[in-house]
Amino acid sequence: MCTRFVYRGDDMITGFNFDIDLSVWKHKVIEEKERFYIGILQPDGTYHSYHGVNQNGNVGTLLYVHGNSAGAYQDRRNCMTIANLTEQFIKAQISFDEVLQIVQSKNIVYAPDATMQAMLSDIHGRTLVIEPGIGYREEQSTYSLITNYSLMKPESTRDFIVPGDDRYERALQLLDNYKNEFTVSDAFTLLHTVRQEGAWATRVSFVYSAKDQAVYYAENNHFEHITRFVFPSAEQERSSHAAENLSPFKG
Repeated sequence: MCTRFVYRGDDMITGFNFDIDLSVWKHKVIEEKERFYIGILQPDGTYHSYHGVNQNGNVGTLLYVHGNSAGAYQDRRNCMTIANLTEQFIKAQISFDEVLQIVQSKNIVYAPDATMQAMLSDIHGRTLVIEPGIGYREEQSTYSLITNYSLMKPESTRDFIVPGDDRYERALQLLDNYKNEFTVSDAFTLLHTVRQEGAWATRVSFVYSAKDQAVYYAENNHFEHITRFVFPSAEQERSSHAAENLSPFKG
C-alpha cells in the first residue's frame, strides 16, 4: 500500500508514502552522494533501490497492484521487468527519454516475486505511469497521482479495492485545491492525510523538491521530525546530509 504524486507548480515536487508489512519485507533509508532511496533487501543480499531519487532529478517508485496475467513475468529478450526498469532509472543508468523508448519497444512485465506498477518522473516533471500487461501513459498536466490500483484500466482492479481505502480520492481532492504555489509543507500535509497504520503502516514518507535539489523525509509517521538530504552541487562542495529537524510540515 503506497501513495505517489508529482506536482508541477513554481517548484517540481514529488511525494511518496512507503507503506509496507515489516513481517514480509526488510528495508532501510540509504543516502549516497548521487542517490537517496528506500533500500529493499532482496535474496541476493542487496538493498535494491526500487523507490528513490537521483541527483539528476529522476524519481522512481514501485507500488503494489493486483496482477494481471498479461503482465506475468517472462524471461525473454523482448521483456524487461518493471523492477529492473525502475531501478535503472533511479540509478541514472537510463534517462526519461530512454525509458520511453523501452516501454515502446519491449514488453514490461512483473518481477518474478511481486506484481507492481510504477510512476517515474524527471526534474522537469515529465511523468510516466507504467502498468505491466496494460501499458503506459505520459502525463504533463498540473499533477499526477497513483496508489495501488490501475489508472489505465480501473475495472481490472476495482474488485480488489480494500474497503475504506479512499487514499486516492482524498489525495485527489487536496491536489485539486492547490494553485501554482505548492510547497514541501503542502506535500507533507497530503502524505500525512493519506498515511497508513497497522500492519501495512507508512514506514517512510519522502518529498523531493527540484528547486532545492533536496529530499525531505520522515520515518514511521513521525511527521513532527523531518530530515533533509541535500544533493551536493558541482559548484559548491558541502556535506550531503543535514540532519537537523526542519519541520516544514504544518499538519
